[in-house]
Amino acid sequence: MNEIILINKPKGYTSRDIVNIVSKKLNTKKVGHFGTLDPLADGLLIIGTGSYTKLGNFLKDDTKEYIAEVLIGSSTDTYDTEGTILEKLESVNITKDEIKKILKSFKKTYNQEVPIYSATKVNGKKLYEYARSGIKVELPKKEVTIYDIELIDLYEKEGNKYFSFEAKVSKGTYIRSLINDISKELDIPLCMSALTRTKQDKFFLKDANTIEKIKNKEYKSLNIRDVLDIEEKEIPLELEKKILNGSKIERLSDNMILFTKNNIDIVLYAPYKDEMKPVLTLKNN
Repeated sequence: MNEIILINKPKGYTSRDIVNIVSKKLNTKKVGHFGTLDPLADGLLIIGTGSYTKLGNFLKDDTKEYIAEVLIGSSTDTYDTEGTILEKLESVNITKDEIKKILKSFKKTYNQEVPIYSATKVNGKKLYEYARSGIKVELPKKEVTIYDIELIDLYEKEGNKYFSFEAKVSKGTYIRSLINDISKELDIPLCMSALTRTKQDKFFLKDANTIEKIKNKEYKSLNIRDVLDIEEKEIPLELEKKILNGSKIERLSDNMILFTKNNIDIVLYAPYKDEMKPVLTLKNN
């Protein structure tokens, strides 16, 4: 079963929890997700099943969009409200204009430090394992791009101050780390209190299925044509043996080609130098 399923992940679930739910309901072990969402976060999670678990490798525009809420006056070791408090101020005076000015300065490409409480590996060990063991480790940095970031509002609730913003970022950006970097620029302790992923690549949260629909098998799914910009061709008779054997063929297009046989998806080919080569098998023959 090859499917792409857009899911609105609820807060409190890990991305692996969602994979397990889909695996159980669809009775298949071949399930994977395109981009992890922390348990604290909710929003769009893209799931692939069968051969489609590998489609994430072919997304052309793997940018992501988020709405984040930030608690003002507190910082934690995890950069979010679920961590141990490191600093807490009784009161903070800050204006919308001050926040807008700092946010605007983050529309850039820079080397972002990976948070210690993450699954990124250093010397074969996950960073959060170092943190839980109290072992110091040099945190890696990765280049990220903040394409856009805008203040939504500054407000109070339950006796605390918050601000919210929306951001469009490159793959691999940690919003928790972005908030920590903003905290350093403002010289005010901050931490993430909520996060929603609203868009990934060309897919929107508004089109996602709920967990209940997955459990009741009432969900809507997508196929390879919905995910990739590809050409589609019935396997030419003169190339059938080569294609079914997974051999390289002459270059027929500058785009990827989905070869079919009797209206069944067989294999995806991509340009490679002066030829084309198979990059994803969709049906065994």
